Amino acid sequence: MVDTRRLRFQRTYLHRQPLSAINTDIYDAEKSIYTKHIVDRYNVQTPLTMRAKNGAHISIAEAALVDFGALHLQLDPKTLKFKAFLIPTPDSLVKSVNTLPFHTPWRAILLSKDAAGILTNRLILNLNEPCKIADISWIKPMKYCGIWWEMHAGKSTWDYAGSQNGNNLAGLTPSGKHAATTANTKRYIDFAAKNGLGGVLVEGWNTGWEDWFGKQKEEVFDFTKPYPDYDIDELTRYAKEKGVQLIMHHETSAAVPSYERQMDAAYSYMNKYGFPAVKTGYVGKLIPRGEWHDGQWMVNHYVRVAERTAKYRVMLDAHEPVRPSGLHRTYPNWLACEAARGQEFNAWSKGNPPSHECTLPFTRILGGPMDYTPGIFQIEVNQFDQNKKERVHTTVAKQLALYVTLYSPLQMAADMPENYEKRPDVFQFIRDVPVDWDDTRVLNAAVGDYLTVARREKGKTNWFVGSITDETPRDFVLKLDFLDAGKTYEATVYEDGPGAHYETDPYPVNIRKVTVRRGDVLKLKLAASGGTAISVMAK
Repeated sequence: MVDTRRLRFQRTYLHRQPLSAINTDIYDAEKSIYTKHIVDRYNVQTPLTMRAKNGAHISIAEAALVDFGALHLQLDPKTLKFKAFLIPTPDSLVKSVNTLPFHTPWRAILLSKDAAGILTNRLILNLNEPCKIADISWIKPMKYCGIWWEMHAGKSTWDYAGSQNGNNLAGLTPSGKHAATTANTKRYIDFAAKNGLGGVLVEGWNTGWEDWFGKQKEEVFDFTKPYPDYDIDELTRYAKEKGVQLIMHHETSAAVPSYERQMDAAYSYMNKYGFPAVKTGYVGKLIPRGEWHDGQWMVNHYVRVAERTAKYRVMLDAHEPVRPSGLHRTYPNWLACEAARGQEFNAWSKGNPPSHECTLPFTRILGGPMDYTPGIFQIEVNQFDQNKKERVHTTVAKQLALYVTLYSPLQMAADMPENYEKRPDVFQFIRDVPVDWDDTRVLNAAVGDYLTVARREKGKTNWFVGSITDETPRDFVLKLDFLDAGKTYEATVYEDGPGAHYETDPYPVNIRKVTVRRGDVLKLKLAASGGTAISVMAK
């Protein structure tokens, strides 16, 4: 059996399917610009994780993807055998253009007697070249909030004027819905400072948002030109005063040569204002025309960005890139990627099904950390438009647990400050949970069904546990045999409250505290698409 999951989500539950069921016709329901055809109806992406009838697991993946098109697996529906399929160049007959001598990426096969063993396998990471950055002292994992979800939720916009005049702002009247204003950014800075969050991401700060979406234009964004209502000098002064760092956003609109021409100027601009990290984006059809996001040319572009940002001592979070292949070992400033259906898909599509977050650790995240942007408290995305039907397909407690189960050294408190301020007791877990770890234990796992992970905070004896499930409610007995012997801890348990269900009532969170020691047992009760998050602090 193969643990692949259909993207189609119709309030019916996705099922585990055999190899013979692989068929990308299931993507036909997804018509919007953010989806991408897999080239052939019987192709699947890697990493691909499969389970044999005896419970053994195998993952087929690639590592050190450099100067090559990304690997897909093409299934012969008659023989049920796979062969390699490389994402092509614009000339579909050419897969890769290389100069001798050259190295191909590694093909990796991960084997385990169970699902948990797949998650603790480090083969993909270790097949990559050692770190190429001499001094890594400036690379700092962080939690952040930001001006982002409010645009997806319909409260505000990325653009300044709501017109179609590109970078020509002369004479334009502000729409009044622009999110990245000086005043609004200060509000997020204040929230971050109050709650111990290290950074504030600001999307929509720079000119160009009036005329870009889906138009495949050569020159759209200027990465050194703020909008008139975004005072970058004042904001960097204010952020420094509050002990918070601003995170830059570079949406390239997939006009990649334009971005490459601006990279040195853009990263110098970041250095001038003290921005430690950049989130890049590649939404839309690519320029150069005919290239794919995971073809050879773009694979090399992402590496160029990692190298160039490292030169300027800038940390990198790439959205809409090729899926990772362990290159964060070589370029540790490349902290995270999106490269899969992240949280934002819940705001403007049918959304991610309950099994999605239980599947990502066994597929996409095998190659590297994912900036999934967890932490949504307002599950129904109709806060500003009652006609909006989209929603997040989890409970609030599951959103908390994702900070532990979905690994990333860059984690966003993704919801708006006002939604967190309504539930400070629940938000406390996001305040407490770290992003850097010394130890990880997979306590139980089944691909696409459930996952429980315990992680020890870096340099401390505190542990954090996340447990999540798909649409099936589950009860677990958690034995705390990973705690240090002879120590006493206080466990704060954030669990699905009475009646919680991701569709009918996703909001109840019950919080309880209990004194625990090594070997004690905690009983967990997870609602449908629910979760439990636990902080275990040494006394």
